[in-house]
Amino acid sequence: MRLLIQRVAQASVTVDGETVASIGRGLLVLCGVGRGDTPEDAHRLAGKTARLRIFEDAEGKMNLALDAVAGEVLVVSQFTLYGDCRKGNRPSYIEAAAPEEGDRLYQEYVAALRGLGIPVQTGIFRAMMKVALVNDGPVTLWLDSADLAGGGG
Repeated sequence: MRLLIQRVAQASVTVDGETVASIGRGLLVLCGVGRGDTPEDAHRLAGKTARLRIFEDAEGKMNLALDAVAGEVLVVSQFTLYGDCRKGNRPSYIEAAAPEEGDRLYQEYVAALRGLGIPVQTGIFRAMMKVALVNDGPVTLWLDSADLAGGGG
């Protein structure tokens, strides 16, 4: 699994002109699922997301996690995180999981975050979404389950 995490002051998702999710201070997480990813990857990344100390403390140091700032998370499915642009000009998505598997593990990641007590909003899987955000910092991080100890696909 691959996550692109952005610290935000606010973020929202609109589908067909209707806002389907919005958050205030917290994280916008673009979530891609790859072939070979597992539920363990989803849980490991959820724990890492919840524990990331990327919010500023009273001294201005990035030292606080979501729970310390009463932060929220907006998770948006993003299979294009598996786009391979090494050959030609048209990305290949062969390493992205099939839609059914992608949805299952995307939902697993969301459920794992909620299980950790994190307030989570979501986009709509496979919908054409408009994502709006106010990046705070900006702070943008990349997490890949393959890079974490014991990580899978």
